[in-house]
Amino acid sequence: MHELYRQYKGLLFTLAYQLTGSTADAEDVVQDVFLKLHDIKQERLVEPKAYLCKMVTNRCLDLLKSARKKREHYFGQWLPEPIPTSIDEAFESVAQDELLSYAIIVLLERLSPIERTVFVLREALSLEYAVISELIDKSEENCRKIISRSRGKLGIDIKEPINAQNDNEEWVRQFLVALEQGHIDNVVSMLSEDVTLVSDGGGKAPAALYPIESSHQVARLLLGLIRKAPNYAGGVNIELSNINGQIGLVMRSKKGIIGVMLMYIKSNVAHNLYFVWNPDKLRLLSK
Repeated sequence: MHELYRQYKGLLFTLAYQLTGSTADAEDVVQDVFLKLHDIKQERLVEPKAYLCKMVTNRCLDLLKSARKKREHYFGQWLPEPIPTSIDEAFESVAQDELLSYAIIVLLERLSPIERTVFVLREALSLEYAVISELIDKSEENCRKIISRSRGKLGIDIKEPINAQNDNEEWVRQFLVALEQGHIDNVVSMLSEDVTLVSDGGGKAPAALYPIESSHQVARLLLGLIRKAPNYAGGVNIELSNINGQIGLVMRSKKGIIGVMLMYIKSNVAHNLYFVWNPDKLRLLSK
């Protein structure tokens, strides 16, 4: 049992995290699955990876149904919890090769629980349709249709590859310099015209209740945050860090991490910016 846990906990946590968007839920799911494993006869574990993935998938499907109701009552915008993936701080339970970009995980909220499940199993874990079919008890043809429908909802062409975001460290450094210099035209030039900024404070930290749209509106908000940073108790340091397999910005005060910003960058401009201020969602980064 210990060997199974050691071998598969990273994969199972990454699967559960992408299905729920919550590290706490993912940790609970993995623990529950391995506790239940003690009561399962050994002959049923001929293919442990598939069996464990099925257990995690079923548990997450139940959670997703109740999570939808909770998020309807969430204060302000809801974003997934960011997780550290830098070499020196990597959360050991993350299987980075099976991790979708943060922007994709945000988009997964548009999908139904079963659509989200099939999408993650196929696009993140790269499972064959025959395997997915067995995991969710649906035909291969149905699974293919679900993927096609899900990509349509997410605005992703059926032939477009889905990979974790490329290394944009130099772009992020230049963006941070533009913000620190305070030139709005330079900042605007690095944003798409229809850029959207989403903030998650969860009612526990100041955050915009609604998405901010357009390059000029977003640039003004960002420059305002930069100007206010020195006035925050003891000041705020902004540093680059590898989060969810990509370069993000971490805002840190003397008391610890107060916020994280992740971006979706395409064609050398930012199309989406995500701020996570809710302290409950920064626990892994604060360790």
